[in-house]
Amino acid sequence: IEIENSRHTLDLLLDTVLEASPVSSRRDRNFIYALTHGTLRWRGRLDWILGRFSKRPIQQIDPIVRNILRLGLFQILFMDRVPDSAAVNTSVDLAKSGVGAKVTGFVNAVLRNAIRKRPSIQFPDPSIDPITALSVQLSFPPWLVKRWIERMGYDETNDMGTALNTIAPLTLRTNTLKIERPALLAEMEAADESLLPTPNSPWGLTFTSVNQPVMNLPGYDTGAFQVQDEAAQLATFLLDAHPGQQILDACAGLGGKTAHTAQQMKNTGHITAVDLQSNKLKRLEKEMQRLGIVNVSTKKIDLENDTETRDLGSFDRVLLDAPCSGLGVLRRHPDGKWRHNRRSLLDMARRQKLFLDHLAPLVKPDGVLVYIVCSNEPIENENVITHFLNKHPHFEISSALPYLPTIAPPIITAEGYFRTLVHRHNMDGFFAVRLKNRKARQS
Repeated sequence: IEIENSRHTLDLLLDTVLEASPVSSRRDRNFIYALTHGTLRWRGRLDWILGRFSKRPIQQIDPIVRNILRLGLFQILFMDRVPDSAAVNTSVDLAKSGVGAKVTGFVNAVLRNAIRKRPSIQFPDPSIDPITALSVQLSFPPWLVKRWIERMGYDETNDMGTALNTIAPLTLRTNTLKIERPALLAEMEAADESLLPTPNSPWGLTFTSVNQPVMNLPGYDTGAFQVQDEAAQLATFLLDAHPGQQILDACAGLGGKTAHTAQQMKNTGHITAVDLQSNKLKRLEKEMQRLGIVNVSTKKIDLENDTETRDLGSFDRVLLDAPCSGLGVLRRHPDGKWRHNRRSLLDMARRQKLFLDHLAPLVKPDGVLVYIVCSNEPIENENVITHFLNKHPHFEISSALPYLPTIAPPIITAEGYFRTLVHRHNMDGFFAVRLKNRKARQS
């Protein structure tokens, strides 16, 4: 229930709950993460199946009972190591303790009915209703499937949805202030970790399997790496940060791109990392200490407040990793597919445009503003940039291609945009653009 109603991410909520719980074994914690992520990933399909076996419409079922049914059905359909009887009994016990004995018969009947009739479940026919068929098959909201089919067609929507339902790999970025990638790879291999260099980013390593928590991996305590998907690594290259520059990292979050930028600057110059949330800035500061980064200072700023933003100063580079729908990273955050609708996308785009408007005056003449979102929706991509360029004609798109590793051309569009798609590039879905301020420097 808290996940459905909260604005916090699933991982943050799970970490908060588990920190306050008596669950201590790694095995139990991993099971809880797998069960929660999996149930949210397949919620749409689970609801459709539950609707076949419940006399009561799924949305009219008590929210707690509805989530218990989802958790139970996910174990029955997707978790081979959990016996059906155990899934049912646990669900009944949860219903009894969470709602009361009066609902236990209902929960028991629905789940046992699903077990008995599982082989005969009939899914929607794509030749009759492709939107509903893909929505149920892939477990995505119909409004989103409709958008994708209209933009990409049925087959590519199926490919992208399938890729977004896979579990994302763990990818690291080598902290070159401390160690080079070959040396870090050797340390990991010596600890019996299976990983490979990323094919596109020169600093990345991707695990084929992980034998222990990230914080226990070799090099974590010494700041040898940060967790960061390959697409996010590549997008940061667009900033083309140099030693000695003054850089603003707007919406810095937990500091993944902040630290990557500091690496590019050889730990010199200065990065001002701003965010609206003080707790994130505190975690960023601790992360910079772990990584040995000394050229970063933090400041709490509301980018919607033009006065606060204007007082930040002027910068050679401004990075806006803007708040967005996160629809390009659903394989990591499956709860995101149920958090958004058409209206929320419009609100995201409104804020993105406003942030860009407030940041544009901070970019020095000949300076660069980089806009990044982990979404492939045009309303958060090209539409935002078109609006910005119409309002700020002294900025122009500077092709991302010259600033990326030489293997990157397939992810650059004809307009010079950076775009990664999970089903094409095996990376998270990102959009980025490099905007140059053409105003002449005053002598």
